[in-house]
Amino acid sequence: MTLLLTGFFIIGYLLISFEHSIKINKTATALITGIVCWAAYALLATNAEAVGHQLEHHLTDTAEILFFLMGAMTVVELIDVHDGFTLITDRIASRNIRSLLWIISLLSFFLSALLDNLTTSIVMVSVARKLIRNAEDRRVVAGMIIVAANAGGAWSPIGDVTTTMLWIGGQITTVNIIRTVVLPSLVSLLVPLAVLTRYYKSESESKAPTVKSGASRPYVTPTSRRERRIMLAIGLGGMLFVPIFKTLTHLPPYMGMMLVLGLIWVASEVLHSDKDEAERKKFTAAYALSRIDTPSILFFLGILLAVGALESTGILRSLAGSLSQAVGNLDVIIFMIGVVSAVVDNVPIVAATMGMYDLNTYAVDTKIWTFLAYCAGTGGSLLLIGSAAGVAVMGMEKLAFGWYLRKISWLALLGYVAGALVFLVEFALTA
Repeated sequence: MTLLLTGFFIIGYLLISFEHSIKINKTATALITGIVCWAAYALLATNAEAVGHQLEHHLTDTAEILFFLMGAMTVVELIDVHDGFTLITDRIASRNIRSLLWIISLLSFFLSALLDNLTTSIVMVSVARKLIRNAEDRRVVAGMIIVAANAGGAWSPIGDVTTTMLWIGGQITTVNIIRTVVLPSLVSLLVPLAVLTRYYKSESESKAPTVKSGASRPYVTPTSRRERRIMLAIGLGGMLFVPIFKTLTHLPPYMGMMLVLGLIWVASEVLHSDKDEAERKKFTAAYALSRIDTPSILFFLGILLAVGALESTGILRSLAGSLSQAVGNLDVIIFMIGVVSAVVDNVPIVAATMGMYDLNTYAVDTKIWTFLAYCAGTGGSLLLIGSAAGVAVMGMEKLAFGWYLRKISWLALLGYVAGALVFLVEFALTA
């Protein structure tokens, strides 16, 4: 049974990795893999009823993650449809390419901690398009947006799906993940930024202007401006309140996120109550729900189901033992996991790691979990296909895999290694 389940998982994983080559959506592959793994387990197990109970247990944990993500995505869509993010991005007034590189990167870093790295990347690339004329300069900025967004998401429980998984799973707490990972994550951005700035061609050396002299901004009525402020305040304020809600009530995080969704839903209904049905439609939560990335949510479902089957059969625990014997050093193992997450999706890797090392052996907020949050979050920047943010920006700016490898990957690697060293030194000093 072990070999069969492992084989099913590896085949599914390979099909997911070669999604673009075989032209089969990874969500469909993930769903099939998850169901096939559980079906094989149920058919080969001696007690099918016990398998059902194990599935119920895993489905509860999985549902918490999926409902949280669905709520967060809908809140972000409601803010976006009201142009709420323009209140932040319109304040970028610099016309110097070096200054813009720093401003956009740092803004992406902190914004991704409040939203998520995928949404932040899309918003900030849209901003870069408005401000930067030169295509090569814009590609460089887009590459750094990927690095910044992934780094910013790693230290926030709501910033990256892998950190969210660890938070909801009980491996990390809000205050500790921020306290221990924010500095290494910031270093993983500042190092490539500093190196890039040092070697970046000065604007004055270029004959053609690289930055647009002025981005046209359409007139916004006072009413629309007020709606933007209200929706941005409720959305971002509510998402910041979610960890506080969890701490105060000890309820799962998705409950707090659903509360925020309900509040911003009511606000959108009240703000547009005087409009006719056709005009009000695009501002409704129902419309926002139709725009969220549902395939990604179903992808997580399939992957988490497959990993749950491997965990229930003890395969992951055996793998953890084998890795410990082969490598020995747990820090090296987690560091390697971060590098591998640049090649394959970090969601199943983190899910598998959570199954390999249980909370009975490694308690909440121990080094393994916080280091995993850093490595899995920032490691995806090493390659263009290593994160959802990278894939999204690749599509928006038509970035080539080879171009990113030459221009950005080595910078991201410098930052990744520097941040990891800072984390280990920080831990050694405070332990």
